[in-house]
Amino acid sequence: MQFENREPLLNKNLKLILVFLIAVVIIFLVFFRNFFFQSTYLLRSFGELSVDPAIAFKNNKPTFLEFYAEWCEVCKEMAPKVSALKEEYEKDMNFVFLNVDNQKWDNYMRKFEVNGIPQVNLFDRQGNLITTFVGKQEESTIKNSIDQLDIETKSKEILNAEFSLIKGNKNQDFSARSHG
Repeated sequence: MQFENREPLLNKNLKLILVFLIAVVIIFLVFFRNFFFQSTYLLRSFGELSVDPAIAFKNNKPTFLEFYAEWCEVCKEMAPKVSALKEEYEKDMNFVFLNVDNQKWDNYMRKFEVNGIPQVNLFDRQGNLITTFVGKQEESTIKNSIDQLDIETKSKEILNAEFSLIKGNKNQDFSARSHG
């Protein structure tokens, strides 16, 4: 008889311990979510805090325009570097972030021939495209190009590196928002 009484007590204790552990994990994730999901969080905040492109091209400031997607691993990897650049230059420069999954930006994706992400376009004060970076870039490379914007070089540079391909293939039609 004593054995039968202990079994429900053990089950009750195990359930309490399990509930406690789950609560601790949830609380831990809530408090440290920015640490674990920092890149995705940064990308999402870029889009939310972005200057509208129509305003950016008319306010007589150089413009940093990035095409990205939240699912893009290279975009996530570059997000902390881009965030550091944004903090350093945001007083003197427009920062525009356009998510390729948002149909609202299709006209800009066609205009700037986006076929891989991340794609960063740098514009001078008059809205002239000066440099395009496609794919993974070092922070120093982008920083040097930003610093050169005031020199107003007339050459148009395109630098390609590792990137997420968003071109279609012959068997299927893909758009920039395609995850295939």
